[in-house]
Order: sequence, then C-alpha cells, then structure tokens
Amino acid sequence: MDWGVFFGHMKDFIRAVESIEAVNPDLQMLDVVKGLRKAAGFETNLIKQYLGDLSDAHDLVSDPSVTSYVNEVINHSLSELGKEKGVVLTLDGSNVALAPMLLGLEAGLQSTVQGLYPLSLTHNLVASFLHHVHNEQTTLSFGTKGFWDSISSPKVYTLSDLPSLATDALIIGGIDGFILGSEVSTSNHRERSLSDLLKSYYSHQPDAAGLDASPRLISQKRRMNFKKLVSFSLLKSQMVQALTVRPNLNETERKRLDDVINEGFDQFVHVYAVCPNIISRSQWGAAAFIGSPSYLSLPMPYLFIHHTYQPSKPCTTFDQCASDMRSMQRYHQQTNGWSDIGYSFVAGSDGNLYEGRGWNWVGAHTYGYNSKGYGVSFIGDYTSTLPIKSAMDMVRYDFTSCAVNSGGLSSSYSLYGHRQATSTDCPGNSFYREIQTWEHYQVKRYTNDLWDLLYLPGSDFAECIAITVQTLTVSVCFSALLYRVICLEDCGINNECNHLIVSLEISTCITCIGHNKCIINYF
Repeated sequence: MDWGVFFGHMKDFIRAVESIEAVNPDLQMLDVVKGLRKAAGFETNLIKQYLGDLSDAHDLVSDPSVTSYVNEVINHSLSELGKEKGVVLTLDGSNVALAPMLLGLEAGLQSTVQGLYPLSLTHNLVASFLHHVHNEQTTLSFGTKGFWDSISSPKVYTLSDLPSLATDALIIGGIDGFILGSEVSTSNHRERSLSDLLKSYYSHQPDAAGLDASPRLISQKRRMNFKKLVSFSLLKSQMVQALTVRPNLNETERKRLDDVINEGFDQFVHVYAVCPNIISRSQWGAAAFIGSPSYLSLPMPYLFIHHTYQPSKPCTTFDQCASDMRSMQRYHQQTNGWSDIGYSFVAGSDGNLYEGRGWNWVGAHTYGYNSKGYGVSFIGDYTSTLPIKSAMDMVRYDFTSCAVNSGGLSSSYSLYGHRQATSTDCPGNSFYREIQTWEHYQVKRYTNDLWDLLYLPGSDFAECIAITVQTLTVSVCFSALLYRVICLEDCGINNECNHLIVSLEISTCITCIGHNKCIINYF
C-alpha cells in the first residue's frame, strides 16, 4: 500500500495499525495507543492532566511512510476553506475524527475514567460554544457536517455548512472514544490488539438479518450504546464547571454563554441521542435539486409510510444504501421528471436514516398530501415480509420523537400507510398490517372538502364500508384499483343495488341506507 497517498477510510487506518503491530509484536493495546499519540506529536495540557506525559511511551517501529500517514490522519485541523483533516469515513457512513476516539480509548485503558468526558466530548463542546458566542454570524454552535470528494476513495473532507470547533466528526469520534473507553475500562477487551478492537467495532458487515442479528459493540449501534453509558447530567455539569474558570468574560458575555450552553446542550442531546443517525444529501452523494424547492409550513400534521418496492431488497450497508438512494433519485428525476427524489426521508436496514427532501422541502411522495405531511420510505419490497425490527423502531420511535421535538411534526400527528391516500399497494400488505399497531396510526383518512371515507384494516375489504357522501361522486379504493361509484341523493332506504359495477370479475353492490349514505359491498 502506498502510504505516501492519503487514504481517508477507517479501514486504511486499521491497516496502518496492523502494520505497526506486526513489527512491534510485544506491545499491548495501551502501548500502541500511546505510541500512536507520540508518533503524531499529540500532547496538550489537558491530555497531560488526565493521561500524563509521553515520557514512558514507546517509540513505535514502523515504516517512515506509515509514521507520516499516522501523523496526518490523527492530528485534527480545520482550514479557512472548510477542509477538515484528521477525519476518516467508516463503513457505517459516519465520519470520525480519530483524535478524540483514541483519547477516550486511552483514558479507558489507563482506568482514568474521570478523563473520559473531558477528553472525548466536554472540552470540544465547551470550546465550540465559547467560540460561537464571539462569532455567532460566522459559526455554528456545534455539529457541522461535511462530505467526501469520493465515497469509494475518500481523500478530501469538506464542511457543508458554517464551521464549528466541535464538528460532527469530532463529536462522533468523541462518542466512539467514550464508548470504547468505557468498554475497555470494565472488561477484558484490553487484552486484544488495537486493530482487532477497531475492526470488530468499525468493520462489521450485517448479513440479510441486518442489525437485528448483529453484535452489540459495533459502530452501527453507536447511539444505542452511548445513551446506555453516558450520564447527561454529569456531562452538562462538567461543561458548566469548565466555563466557570474561563477568564476575561464580562457579565453580558457570560450570560450569553450560559444561554448558548443550555440551548446547545439540549440540541446536542436531541441530535445525538434522540434522533436517528441521519445521512445528509451530500453524504450519500445526491445530485442537485432541479429548479427551486417549495417549502413546507411546519409542523406537519401527517406522516405517510411507504416502501420503495424497487429497490426490492433491503440494504444493510452504507455503500449499498447510498447507491440505492442515488439510483432512486436518478429514476425520480430522469424517468418520472420530478425535481428530486420524492421521499422526505428513507430508512435503510444499516441503522441510518437517509435525507431525501428533508425537513423543509415539499416532497413528491403522497399525491394530494405532499405539502401536508412527511413521506418516509423503507428500502425494500414488504408485500410479504417486514423490514427488520431495528429499522422499524428507528422510524416508529426515534424519527417521530426527533421530528416532534424539533417542531417538524405535530405532537398530535396522524400516521397513515401510503395506500390510505391513493390507489396503491404501498407500503406492502405485510408492512401495512404492521403499521396499524403503531402509535398515531389512523384508520380514518384525512377529511377534505369532497368526501370522508372510512377504511377497514387490510388490503382487501371482506366486510362493508360505510361512506358518507358529501358529493355525487366518490372515489373508493379497493386493493390497487380505483372505482368510481355514484350514490344518488334520493335513493330509498333498503333499495339495494342501485348500481352494480363489475370490474376485473369483482362485483360491487351499493346499498342505500339513508340520505347521501350508502354501504359498499364487495363480493
């Protein structure tokens, strides 16, 4: 491998660690982690406070090109042009800054658990909030995301928004450092090699069963593990404590900083503990929106559930899901003639939610309701099977909580299957039966000015459907077919079969039960 060329994938960093371990076979994991830090020249007063100096660190034997690569890939920096260094792309689609990950891991290996919070998260968040107070027009308080020049061969990582001193990559790296440090401090993981630990965490590829059958300690389950291990009250108290020792702040600045800390911390919890991991458009390689988008008026009262049908197979890796997203967008733009991919968000079976038109743009997912609701689709055909449980839970619980808390979705939202709004089998028979058990599911469809229709559960109607007709023409959805039924205002009660419709060997009998009221029987 030519280490003279920078490689921005986690698997490349792991290969570098393997090559170092191969020529330093007697070193333990802690020795290698400290040796990497020494090779990168990574030492600050904060690090010394919790981890000590590097006087006892081993000088790792390695090829000079490997040492040069390690130095470049571990040291984090931001350029004025928005280029972020010290970041690698992982198999699950996350972007990880290596420095906070390795510091958290070293704190755990040294059993310096009190250093986990400041080394992995607290210091970077506090610095970012403080910087934002003095530069509110030109920075974000935290969490700036970015994108790679190439997903398959990543080399250059560029921020996609205003900068922050705690970028998304630094936070994700810090969360991983916190998780791995917590794990090695209380288990026998420290007996493993560093490369083995990193491979098991970052290189797991789910099989057809997806994350439901995957191990617990993998990067795809980062948010689940973080929520179980972290004390948010302790994290916040450490942040407040760190600010009390900040000199040269006048009363106005300190008050503003307190507000930024409180607001920023709540938003941090929202983004990294409440919401699912949302892969942005730039991360999955979206093409540009054609024309100018129309904007939603939030919050949305409706949430529509879809399946993609094509692609028909669930995607279980970031590479596969990102490819499916690009394929669907091409089809929607080039074949359907739409401005963009139609869905608001798309759920993969890889643990990620993919941004389509997102929180604010009007979609093209549910005819007649694109400006009134979000459309979330699951990659796959769920006519006779279900999405994996973790994917369903991600949308059922994490996405809806995220959407409600952020003001995107009304707290009293109504949830429907796509078929309840138009003539389609979507989201598939099996999946439609499942979502009827979800919170906020509504049997009764949205009432508009024309008609009010009560649907029975299931894909076909074995019993009668009562319809209150508010106009002479009413649309009746049966399976994937659309029928037009005329109910006469002056029909007599019990005057059965005013109209008989025969279509595709399915007969429909209309029974009048009162003024403007009929019963539709399928037989």
